[in-house]
Amino acid sequence: MEKQVKLFLEFLQNDKKVSDNTLQSYRRDIVYYNKYLDENKINYAKVKEEDIKEYLNHLQEVGKKSSTVSRNLASIRSFYQFLVKNKKAKEDPTNNIQSPKVEKKAPSVLTAQEVELLLEQPKDVDLKGTRDKAMLEFAYATGMRVTEIISLNMDNVNLEEGYVTCKTGSKERNIPLGTMSLKALKEYVEEARPVLIRDEGVKALFVNINGQRLTRQGFWKIVKFYKEQAHITKDITPHVLRHSFATHLLQNGADLKAIQTMLGHSDISSTQVYMQFQSDGLKNVYKKAHPRA
Repeated sequence: MEKQVKLFLEFLQNDKKVSDNTLQSYRRDIVYYNKYLDENKINYAKVKEEDIKEYLNHLQEVGKKSSTVSRNLASIRSFYQFLVKNKKAKEDPTNNIQSPKVEKKAPSVLTAQEVELLLEQPKDVDLKGTRDKAMLEFAYATGMRVTEIISLNMDNVNLEEGYVTCKTGSKERNIPLGTMSLKALKEYVEEARPVLIRDEGVKALFVNINGQRLTRQGFWKIVKFYKEQAHITKDITPHVLRHSFATHLLQNGADLKAIQTMLGHSDISSTQVYMQFQSDGLKNVYKKAHPRA
């Protein structure tokens, strides 16, 4: 991607004749975007609309203002228009994405009842149902990002002690698993996954029906399917489950610093966005805090 970024910036400078300040702004936005893609092992030419939406979510999560997120989207859109024009990408994944409003929205979260309804949808009567139940329970129990979940290997989960080790770059964090998540995960690992995988060399924790590592798009489709099954009108994405995880922990007494650690936020200001959902009587205990612990 570095080569294409260089050509794009040269195009802006030589053909579009943008100012030096504008050029530096484009450079910062695209370099940051490229870093995100590298960290999440995403090919720039195969990026989908869901990937762009998740990246915009990421920008908001790390505390970027809506105006900054909007500018980033504009930079990325220009970059993909350049790539499409030069036949380096088949389509512009930003086509149907609207810029965020200037005022920063509160994170979209589900109520505890909506989460309960969603998690009740997968039935462990077949391999797919057992896997899907484990995945949704796991996503809500850990609050992990979808890219982190699909990157997990079997050796990242300690079923005996009941926690998962999430590694992102050089950073590492341990996240406890609630009782219900652990139960569903054990059932999947012991009964469904061994049948789904066709190659003993597959290390991925969550696999698709072909026995290969589940993709981000695959995860999104599963969440969307069960959202429709539950007849929930809210837009539900894996990121909404992450927001719900943090909000429900805070409402039920978890310490903000502990939530920051579990979410993997480097700056607590990113976690403080959930304070608006805070309720009285905080108690700093995970098992008491998590509705399904």
